[in-house]
Amino acid sequence: MYRLLSGYDTVSCCPFCNHGSNVKCHINMKSLIGEASCRICQENFSTTAIALTESIDIYSEWIDEYERVNNLEDDGA
Repeated sequence: MYRLLSGYDTVSCCPFCNHGSNVKCHINMKSLIGEASCRICQENFSTTAIALTESIDIYSEWIDEYERVNNLEDDGA
């Protein structure tokens, strides 16, 4: 007997407004663009995608970019 494992949930917490389960990740494989957007505060992020890209990859890149920008602002202040 095989058990189907569910993949990563495509809805996550927004790093800007901290509302849980409001970030939706979409991957358009035709144009190779991955997009994450918050339904509450309307913040969004887009990046390039490849055939192996998953929703968690898009969300993780958004979080990494968010932290990188915040660290640059802290260092410049």
